[in-house]
Parts: sequence; C-alpha cells; structure tokens
Amino acid sequence: MTARCVVALGANLGDRAAALRDAVAALDAAPRTRVRACSPVVETRSVGGPADSPDYLNAVVELETGLSPDEVLTVCQDIENTHGRTREVRWGPRTLDLDVVCFEGVRSEDPRLLLPHPRAARRAFVLEPWALMDPAATLEGRSVRELADAAADREDLRVTDLTLSERPSEDRAPGTDGSVAQVQTDHPGPEGEPPCAT
Repeated sequence: MTARCVVALGANLGDRAAALRDAVAALDAAPRTRVRACSPVVETRSVGGPADSPDYLNAVVELETGLSPDEVLTVCQDIENTHGRTREVRWGPRTLDLDVVCFEGVRSEDPRLLLPHPRAARRAFVLEPWALMDPAATLEGRSVRELADAAADREDLRVTDLTLSERPSEDRAPGTDGSVAQVQTDHPGPEGEPPCAT
C-alpha cells in the first residue's frame, strides 16, 4: 500500500542547488519510495529568520511511498543531517531544510509532525513551486494556486531556470526523457482528487 506525499525543500547556505539535487536523489533512493514529480526551483528572501540571511532556493517534490508519515520524516531528517543541518536559530540559515507538507489521507496533531504543515498555506515559497508542479493541487480544501497568489511573500519570489530532475532506477517510472518528471499533473488521488487533498 502506497500513499502520495508532498515534501518542501529549501537551502540558503553553501551550494544551494547541489544540496537540493542531492536531497531529491536521496528521497528517490529511500526505501519503498520514489519521486513522482519535481517542481521548478524558486528563489526567495528568508522569511522569519535573521535580517541578514542569504536568499533561499526552494522546491517541492511529490513522493509515492510505502513508508509511514513518521518514517518519511525520519528520512528527511537523516538527509538534512547528512548535509550538516543545524538548529541553533529558529528559521535561521540552513544548508538544507526538508518539510513534510502533507501526506495523503493523514491528519496529525503530533507535535513532532503536524499534518498538513501548519504554515504551508501562507508560504509562497512552498505554494508557488507546488502549484507550478501540480496546478490542480489543493490544501485544506483550497486551491494551492489561489493560496500562492494570495501569499504575503509572493512578490519576493522568482522562478529560476534550475532543474532538480534526477535519473531514477530502472524499475521506477521515468519521465519521457528518462528523468523524473519535472512537472506532472496527471496524478489524481482517490476519486479524482489531487494527492494530499485535505
């Protein structure tokens, strides 16, 4: 039994693009997990952190996984740790940040993993790449595209020409060019709803 989930990626220290590409590859290599789609990469100012924080590169991926939400969180934290992630300052600069945004069919009030992510609906740096990846996506019954357009940090965001697509293993569903699909919209969830719709 597998489920779809959306994970947001961000980095504003070191080689930001390489860190995001490495994270996508690591997620695709996780047990019983594959990356179904990668969003375009956007660049944004730091939100909520120190005033002198460098700009972020952000993206979103959709996973299909046989792992539980808690197991996906552990995978994400292990990937962060591999890239030297530290947590001394809340919303401070980081080499890599992975957030589980939503998980198909799951709502969680567990402080370790709140689902859907409690701040995702207000963050253009999550919503805009997600909407570009999946224009039909919804979050808490609302259009991700509409949420992105209304987000306060929308004006500070720009879409880059960077790509995070990676070549999957032979037993995985490749894109038409042999890579994970950069943008994929033909993936409805149960009864035609987009994955992670809540």
